[in-house]
Amino acid sequence: MNNYHQQDGTFKIGGDIEINRLGYGGMQLTGSGVWGDAPDRENAKKVLRAAVDAGVNFIDTADSYGPHTNETLIADALHPYPNQLLIATKGGFERTGPNQWRVNGHPDHIRQAIEGSLKRLKKDVIDLWQLHRVDSRYAVEETLGPVLDAVKAGKIRHVGLSEVDVDQIKQAEKTIPIVSVQNLYNLGNRQWENVLDYTVERGMAFIPWYPLASGPEKLKNKISGIAEKHHANTAQIALAWLLKRSPNILLIPGTSSLEHLEENLQGGSISLSDEDFNALS
Repeated sequence: MNNYHQQDGTFKIGGDIEINRLGYGGMQLTGSGVWGDAPDRENAKKVLRAAVDAGVNFIDTADSYGPHTNETLIADALHPYPNQLLIATKGGFERTGPNQWRVNGHPDHIRQAIEGSLKRLKKDVIDLWQLHRVDSRYAVEETLGPVLDAVKAGKIRHVGLSEVDVDQIKQAEKTIPIVSVQNLYNLGNRQWENVLDYTVERGMAFIPWYPLASGPEKLKNKISGIAEKHHANTAQIALAWLLKRSPNILLIPGTSSLEHLEENLQGGSISLSDEDFNALS
């Protein structure tokens, strides 16, 4: 697989870890409902290795994917890790079954999540640990207490948040520096526009989850015209739009198919004109 990082450029996470803006999300390398291990484990390992071989040096996972199986799979496929590879993980969810997600921000749970991720990923330091959700039952500073301890102990280098509003980010920043925010955002769903703007202002990375969604039907006609012009598919245009939207956006499209992986990575080499961008926006 060729290296597809000509156009997408790089971003420095936390100001010190430079990564290609087009990464890979591991969530789809699990069973149905994000439950259990990848149905074809050998193929899943091939996909991970192919992504890294093609220049991906940012992989996103979470302790709740599987749960636990995704982190173990990444370690099995890629450990000992290449020097430049950043593996970001998350904690703060408990799983009770397929498609079931229960927020748990209790400090004891967070502490165990961090230790578990370190073991499963076979790492001494997690470069980017993200709080998967804010739990309204606990003050965010309470939930982040063990995270701060882990940063001080050298077990976590940088901290991010997921699915948060601006006030929640500001609250978290009182406890610990925040370097990234991972919220739902794509061409068809831009409810977190103000959060994206805030991350730009603060020099944080913005990591849209579900980046490939192209939104309502009326948008699809526009996209298909632009896609034809670029000899691309809808998903590739959705990724190219995000890359052009803001230089702090990092993309983590996931797939369990080598073919789709190659297509997604090619999305990074499509450069939309201002005219194309505005037509879609």
